[in-house]
Amino acid sequence: MHIIDKSTGTHTDQNGAFHLQVPLSIPVRVVFQAMGRRQVQKVVFRDTDKVAADTIIMGVKAETLEDVTVRADRKREEAGLIAVDASQARVNPSAVGGIEGLLKTFVGSNNELTSQYSVRGGNYDENLVYVNGFEIYRPFLVSSGQQEGLSFINADLTDNVRFYTGGFQAKYGDKLSSVLDVSYQDPGRNGGSAYLSLLEQGLSLKGISGDKKFTYLIGLRNKTNRNVIKSQATTGNYIPSASDLQGLFVYRFSNTFRIELLGDYNKTKFQFYPEETKLTASVFSPYYVANYGVNIDFKGSERDNYSTAFAGLTGVVTPNDHTELKFMGSYYQDREKQEQDILGAYEFGQRDENGNILDDPENLLGQGVNQSYARNNLRINVLSLQHQGSWKTGRHFLQWGATFQRQEIDSKIDQWNYSDSAGYSLPIGGDQLTLNDYMHSRDRFNIQRLSGYIQDNAHFGNTNIYTLQWGVRANYNDLNEELLISPRAGFSFKPGHWKKDIVFKASAGMYAQPAFYREMVTMDGALNKAIKAQKSLQGVLGLDYQMRLFNRPARLTSEIYYKHLYDVIPYDIDNVRIRYYGHNNAEAYVAGWETRLFTQFVKDADSWLSLGVMQAKEKIDGLSYQEYYNQAGELITAGSRDKVATDSTTASVGWLRRPTDRLITFGLFFQDYLSTNKNFKVYLNTVYGTNLPFNIPGSTKYRNALEIPAYLRMDIGFSALLLDGSKRRKKHAPFKGVKDIWASFEIFNLINRDNTISFMLLKDFSNQTYALPNRLTPRLVNFKIAIDW
Repeated sequence: MHIIDKSTGTHTDQNGAFHLQVPLSIPVRVVFQAMGRRQVQKVVFRDTDKVAADTIIMGVKAETLEDVTVRADRKREEAGLIAVDASQARVNPSAVGGIEGLLKTFVGSNNELTSQYSVRGGNYDENLVYVNGFEIYRPFLVSSGQQEGLSFINADLTDNVRFYTGGFQAKYGDKLSSVLDVSYQDPGRNGGSAYLSLLEQGLSLKGISGDKKFTYLIGLRNKTNRNVIKSQATTGNYIPSASDLQGLFVYRFSNTFRIELLGDYNKTKFQFYPEETKLTASVFSPYYVANYGVNIDFKGSERDNYSTAFAGLTGVVTPNDHTELKFMGSYYQDREKQEQDILGAYEFGQRDENGNILDDPENLLGQGVNQSYARNNLRINVLSLQHQGSWKTGRHFLQWGATFQRQEIDSKIDQWNYSDSAGYSLPIGGDQLTLNDYMHSRDRFNIQRLSGYIQDNAHFGNTNIYTLQWGVRANYNDLNEELLISPRAGFSFKPGHWKKDIVFKASAGMYAQPAFYREMVTMDGALNKAIKAQKSLQGVLGLDYQMRLFNRPARLTSEIYYKHLYDVIPYDIDNVRIRYYGHNNAEAYVAGWETRLFTQFVKDADSWLSLGVMQAKEKIDGLSYQEYYNQAGELITAGSRDKVATDSTTASVGWLRRPTDRLITFGLFFQDYLSTNKNFKVYLNTVYGTNLPFNIPGSTKYRNALEIPAYLRMDIGFSALLLDGSKRRKKHAPFKGVKDIWASFEIFNLINRDNTISFMLLKDFSNQTYALPNRLTPRLVNFKIAIDW
């Protein structure tokens, strides 16, 4: 205790007794303090020098300590795991942006207009996405990247990102390829951020109450990428818009109990009034002809609406330092509507040096009309109830969980394409009008699913460090009454006596993917509700090497993997539209090698590069074609149809490339700054991938025989720090509470490469098929300004 404004003070003895001398006839304020007790101030006035007794009562001080999150650095021990720095998403120059734009530097891409990605030979439907423990879905009817809106994940609210490219744990759900596990921030202060660009705008707020029991995150985004998609080959009026509102609210009732509410509403509209397009064509096998093209004049429009809503409530109980129990409930609602009626009149033939089709009747290869019509409606509701728990004891970390899920699906599909060539329909149907692509169905049904898992993470050893991660999950649904059991295990070993810091790791397991909505839809639009889950056996071997490169910290990871898939549902990919055959009539395999280097090519500037080599093939049951022979036993080829066939045999197509088969994938994220001023920075994002197969509908022998050329994309961004809040400024200076303000200038598709996303297929008068490449975006610029406070 002491007298305020005086150096006079004293301490109590072990019994709490004290003696303090105060001046006479002068009121003084005495402060009484004790560890763990509330501070007491008292005014003391003495007009006599006699000793006076006084009793001071100090109540117990109730302190709320800030939560401290301790994370074990297990990113080196788990196979297939990439720990992504979410802060890099804000500076990564990418037309799609966000966390997914960052992931593409690791797994590659073939479309800058979509946030979808393919991992180790799987399509996007084979990827799991979690935000704060809740599985996240996205619209199912989107068929092109230009129709897409905003991803659920808001990079400005994100704290921790764990991305598994394979070999993931039993606690994660039932998909075949990857897991993206995102955790949002736990704010310790009040603040926010905002950004404004030609493509997207966003505002985020975060805060904490005075008693530190309540925290919140709020994010609002709006996307208008009209400037990007209007530069495509098809001219017309593009009217895209997307926006979402998202929030995470946490209340801590005590140190052992808290509740979390995660909510999101996302709405996307896409309107398109096409006018005309000019494409360059090449004829498909056995001939290849250049300098041919097609002109198409359009009438009609496309109008799409997609809206999703999500709410998830979590109660977390931590009765002690070793146990955590979570009780979770969520509701997801999806509403999708597609309306399309577009008529395209076309003619194609040889082009002159100016790119115009020659005005010569003998040059004209074909002309006609294509009509695309769609009236599709989809409503999906998903209700989930979950329990997750964990218990830490000794060297073991035990985790378990159980989920009940009810899926309600209401689908109405009415979609067709009609092709007319010089007065007759394709394919030719005699007196009947035949559509070359027709889908029609009306279905309404429910699915109840039960799933659960148990797993243990164990650490052993003193000098040599071993980790063993094993578990099993189960899944059952009442639609086809299929029970799935999926054991999984992972192992890592770090030699303690080695001078080099290397961790060896491996994983193996069974993975299954029960069909949701899209896998059930057959090529004619009907739903196969008896379809089984796709299944795979997977194995991964890898190493993680931490070292010094250029006298700076670096990390090298390398993995080889193999997947054997059975009960496979074959599919085609056109742009981002995945069309399943709706039957478990194939087997497949995927084999590959991936290596990644994380380093600082420039001091204090993190960069990385990724390289992958892969092969993905499939064999479809009963897929065969007829081969015809003449009297001499010679095979009659497409160029020798004048020879009369006297015999024929059935030939099996055998193993074919899967739609995601890409031999080489390369990604680079590089950042640098001016040596004289670190506030001026540059970021380079490069993605390269070799060719992909593309299917000719109705062709058995030449399934996936067309090739989409290699994809190469380079985006660059330049950033400047306009205001640095860490520097001391005057009390009344503008932007006093601002941390920093950044301005960025981005150039998308720096090398202006015309990448191909798909092909439009047309037939000429002689029934020869021509492949007309649909191009992606040319070089574009974007300006962005971001502020944090």
